[in-house]
Amino acid sequence: MAKQSELAFEKEAKKPKAKDEFAESCRPLAELLDSVRNIDGFPIGKDEDILALSDPPYYTACPNPYINDYIARYGKPYDAKKDKYKRAPFVADVSEGKNDPIYNAHSYHTKVPHKAIMPFIEHYTEPGDIVFDGFCGTGMTGVAAQMVGRRAILSDLSPAASLVAYNYNTPVDIGEFNSESARIVEQVEEECGWMYETRHTDGKKGRVNFVLWSDVFICPYCKNEYVFSNVAWDKDRRKILDTYKCTHCQAEITKRESQSSMVKHFDPIIGQDVIQAKQVPVLINCKVGKKRVDNPPGEFDKEMLKKIDSMAIPYWFPTDRMPEGDESRRNDRLGITHVHHFYSKANLWTMAAFWHWFQNSSKNIRNRIILAHSASNFYLSRMRRFRPDKKGGGPLAGTLYVSSLTTPPNVILTVERNLKYLSDGLREISKVPNRAVISTQSATDLPISDNSIDYIFTDPPFGDNIMYSELNFLWEAWLKVFTNNKPEAIMNDVQLKGLDEYKELMTSCFKEMYRILKPNRWITVVFHNSKASVWNAIRDAMTKAGFIVAQVTVLDKKQGSFKQVTSAGAVKNDLVINAYKPKKEFEEHFLRLAGEGLEIEFVKEHLDHLPVEINIERTDQMLYSKMLAHYFHRGYDFRMNAREFYGMLRDHFKLIDGFWFNDDQVLDYEEWKKAQGLDKIREIKSGEQLLFVTDEKSLIVWLYQFLETPQTYSDIYTASRKMISGVEDEIPELRELLDQNFIMENGSYRRPRTREEEEKIEAQRQRDLLRSFDQVINAARTSTKKIKGVRKEAIVLGFTQAYQEKRYQDIIDVAKRLDPKIIENDSQINDFVEFARFKTGEDL
Repeated sequence: MAKQSELAFEKEAKKPKAKDEFAESCRPLAELLDSVRNIDGFPIGKDEDILALSDPPYYTACPNPYINDYIARYGKPYDAKKDKYKRAPFVADVSEGKNDPIYNAHSYHTKVPHKAIMPFIEHYTEPGDIVFDGFCGTGMTGVAAQMVGRRAILSDLSPAASLVAYNYNTPVDIGEFNSESARIVEQVEEECGWMYETRHTDGKKGRVNFVLWSDVFICPYCKNEYVFSNVAWDKDRRKILDTYKCTHCQAEITKRESQSSMVKHFDPIIGQDVIQAKQVPVLINCKVGKKRVDNPPGEFDKEMLKKIDSMAIPYWFPTDRMPEGDESRRNDRLGITHVHHFYSKANLWTMAAFWHWFQNSSKNIRNRIILAHSASNFYLSRMRRFRPDKKGGGPLAGTLYVSSLTTPPNVILTVERNLKYLSDGLREISKVPNRAVISTQSATDLPISDNSIDYIFTDPPFGDNIMYSELNFLWEAWLKVFTNNKPEAIMNDVQLKGLDEYKELMTSCFKEMYRILKPNRWITVVFHNSKASVWNAIRDAMTKAGFIVAQVTVLDKKQGSFKQVTSAGAVKNDLVINAYKPKKEFEEHFLRLAGEGLEIEFVKEHLDHLPVEINIERTDQMLYSKMLAHYFHRGYDFRMNAREFYGMLRDHFKLIDGFWFNDDQVLDYEEWKKAQGLDKIREIKSGEQLLFVTDEKSLIVWLYQFLETPQTYSDIYTASRKMISGVEDEIPELRELLDQNFIMENGSYRRPRTREEEEKIEAQRQRDLLRSFDQVINAARTSTKKIKGVRKEAIVLGFTQAYQEKRYQDIIDVAKRLDPKIIENDSQINDFVEFARFKTGEDL
């Protein structure tokens, strides 16, 4: 953020706080609860707990009934006649900001730093605009918006996430926060500090930092018990061995071969016997005087553990059974079946004490200060793994994994440290003058007016990457308010949600976001998933909702620059998807005429939303694909084949350097080229900084740029090896591609120079592709074997022609024989197959 903005916020923060007229004008949440109870994602919990957690009107632990009032007071109504908004996609280097005190104040399963979001918001919005995030997590979009003088509406299905987002986006009196923190730490230290006392080998008193607990296993050969840490921890090399010797029979064994030693005991908390994996303390890491030392547990420590185990915890704590789920039930085999099993007795007691005193803080502080509890939760549990190369270790991110070596730490020290982190982070938040509005609900059913949001930045859940509702259960058990996972957009076997269900839910979410976004405005989606099928589900969901994807980029960390992406082949990287909602008059015109004869208007509108620079979205292949997707998902007929479409481009648009422009963009492009300099332009045109080559389409784009001047086959081959080294798609031999798409002249390949050459090449390419498609159809009809090694460009063109000629059965026949991954991993192929299934009523 610019220094000028920082000074402005500092100045604003020092002003006397004005009366909050908006808050005072709102009715009590208790009176409005029934009006939002049927909204998708209303959380699971008692009304009293939902109301206790909420801080209306800015934060509600349920769907927020005050959002439209907030928009009416602070938003700018959309007026199509007066709207002059215009932006190109934002692509620039951004600061990640992961060492920022705000970012570090509270962890989450996935999290985009607010400093990485701020440049996007500044680019796409004006001061005072309203930004929305429907999968807000910890609320970094809201922080970013407020830091640059915008307002934010945030929503998340998880009550735990929305509470963290509320704290991150709500100013607090830091003096009161710090004094209350110190008071509670002192109170808990007085009550529970004795549980973390130890004795050094010389008898001196020490304070426990953490205890190393080890699982006990049974040797597969001699059937005797052995303590895992005693045989597997190589202290000299600071590593855990995969193979080791049994302490009894000296057989060489592994943990995988061994069985866990299980013990049965009565759990008075749930009033029943439990069978759990046997663990023993093997090391006490403590502070004695000013020194940090490791000691084996002594008699004092063993008696202390017995004393703690014999006493009843005097405070409330959650005892819920872990919910159904592969992640949430992964520890059932260890006997860790209920929430309280995730903590040692001393840690559970001390956490309960902190929770009690946090809950009894003043209303102004309570929700802010309990953030230290949730920030510490996973770290204080048995999920804190022992890392021999580091002191203590930490949980395995995105899981509820409990390892064979755990190091639950001193709760008082940990919470005290996190209160300090929170103080530093909230101090920064408290400098901003605005407040965000936070809602707890599904993004499939947003209580927000049409055309009222100025920009959307979101980081949605991606397939089966992370089981959010299962992971958040540990946090939400303390809150007594739980995620309603029925509308959770996720791939999860227990919830009976596969790729199709995930795609359907994401489509519903994006349709809602499309509805609330003002026309001609932008949405940015951050994507982290290694599965092409999930990427295609996201792309299809956005397109079906009405968005037009203008640019997909990936940060090339080696070169520190963004490259463009044409397909799912680069999903091993984090992608940034920039899409827009078309102008209102454009959409109305299309709807009225069902798209008929509006191909020129579509291209003009799309080019107008692209940056005036070298951009693969301006190539004829990408423009044709984009037009097909737009028509297809609206049910409009598209009658142009690729050759006719390219002819239309030549008649109505300007082609420069292989990229298409509207007439009024040509001068701007030439000025951009001049500003870049000749060397920079050549570097970009080489393709290495332009895009990731992931398939046949993007390889042709790269070849076109590389052949700015004629090149020999040898030179092309050498340069292309580096570009296609990671391509997994089936693509033709390089020479075949060159012969089909370029001109051989005087021993070198060159671009086509005349319209006649271009049309001849395109006609030949389509004949070759359709010939390949006919071979696929014949194979599909005469063989029962799966078709592999297929040329996807031939399938796309063949399906396009079959669709236009209403030969839906041909699409089904081929689809039945295609490897399912080919359909899942290519959005265009998947679109045609889905439509053909709908038309024929035939399943695959």
